Amino acid sequence: MHIVQVGMEYDVLKENNRIANSNYRLLKENGIKTIELMGSIGSGKTALIIKLAERLRNKGLNVCAIAGDVTGEDDQRRMEGSGLTAVNCNTGHECHLDANLVKKCLDKIDLDKYDVVFIENVGNLVCPADFPLGADYRVVVISTTEGDDMVRKHHDIFLHSDVAVLNKMDISDAVGVDPDVILGDYRKLTGGLKTMYTCSVKTEKGIDEIISVLGL
Repeated sequence: MHIVQVGMEYDVLKENNRIANSNYRLLKENGIKTIELMGSIGSGKTALIIKLAERLRNKGLNVCAIAGDVTGEDDQRRMEGSGLTAVNCNTGHECHLDANLVKKCLDKIDLDKYDVVFIENVGNLVCPADFPLGADYRVVVISTTEGDDMVRKHHDIFLHSDVAVLNKMDISDAVGVDPDVILGDYRKLTGGLKTMYTCSVKTEKGIDEIISVLGL
């Protein structure tokens, strides 16, 4: 039984990667840069997407987002309320988006109209790591409100992401968290080869740096 389960898991991951590659090619053919954001509930993924989209629209770029969640349309509504075009994507019972769900969302988007697409994954620091979606960059967002042990607890999500962001720097003192501990853990995990970027979506500090590292 164990061998069969491993085989099935391999097939699922292999098929996901095949569709992810197809998504990537489709987006590149349409000249679109795609950013996937992963992170736990409350880390600030939606707020960061909204803020990044505002900056990009001010630069004359056309931006769209896929709002991923288990149920509901709250994130999509927040995005649309900010003026961002958004497509809702509910997983039902699954704790992550997969490439096929993203493909179905892309089928609903007029790709000729957009320069950048953000994909907000389900609030989870475990499951999304193994399921690439076809984005140019995978970004993991954590916040100071989650404690200073997030990197030590969730190695895979950080190792499977291209960019890491530590949000809510403006309230680190209030929640009793030392950001240097988190940044130090990240340097140790990545051997100093990657940088974790700090920001406060509320105060907008660090937003321009994130836009720059994503090549937007």
